[in-house]
Amino acid sequence: MATGLLITFEGIDGCGKSTQLNKLADWFKSMNREVLLIREPGGTTIGEKIRTILLDKKNDEMCSITELLLYEAARAQIVSQVIRPALSEGKIIICDRFFDSTFAYQGFARGLGSDMVEGLNKIATEGLNPDITFLLDITAEEALKRRMGRGEAEDRLEAMGIKFQQDVREGYLKIASKDSRIKTIDASKGIDEIFDDILSEIKKEIK
Repeated sequence: MATGLLITFEGIDGCGKSTQLNKLADWFKSMNREVLLIREPGGTTIGEKIRTILLDKKNDEMCSITELLLYEAARAQIVSQVIRPALSEGKIIICDRFFDSTFAYQGFARGLGSDMVEGLNKIATEGLNPDITFLLDITAEEALKRRMGRGEAEDRLEAMGIKFQQDVREGYLKIASKDSRIKTIDASKGIDEIFDDILSEIKKEIK
C-alpha cells in the first residue's frame, strides 16, 4: 500500500471515537506507516480558532446557518492545508469527524436538509471523499452516561440535550444505510471487541 489513505471516525458525542482512532493509529505505526491524526473542526491554526467559536457555550445565539458555514470554513482549510498534501505523500490520515458529521448534525438534527449540506461539503472538500468511514453507533442514553463519567464540562453541542443527540444518531444511521463507505460498528461492545471489528474492515480495505 503505497498511496495515502483517509480514514474518518463518526458518531454522537461520547461514542468512543477518540479511544478507537488512537488504537488504530498505533496499529498502523506498528506496521511502520506514517500516521497523521487530525480532528474536525480544527487541525490548523485557523480551524482551531473556528472550533473555539463553535463549541463555546456562550455562543448560544448562533444560528444554524452560521454554524454550518463555520464548520465548512474549517473543513476547507484543513483539506487544503493538511489532508491533500499528506495524502500526496502517502500518509495514513485518521480524522476525528469529517463531512458526515455535517449531514447528521446540521443537515438532519438542525433540519437544514441534505441538499444544502451536500453542496457546501463539495465546495469545502473539493470533492474529496474518505476511503473508509467508521460510524461508532451507540444510544444517546449510553453516550450521555459515558460523557458524565468523564467529568468534563459539556461543549455547546453536547449541552443541546439528549433529544438532539438522538436526532444526530438517526441522521447518521440514515446516511450510513445509503453509503457502503460507512461501516457501522456496534460501540456498545467492549473496547477490544470494537477495535477487532474496525481492524477487520481495515484489513479488507488494504488488501
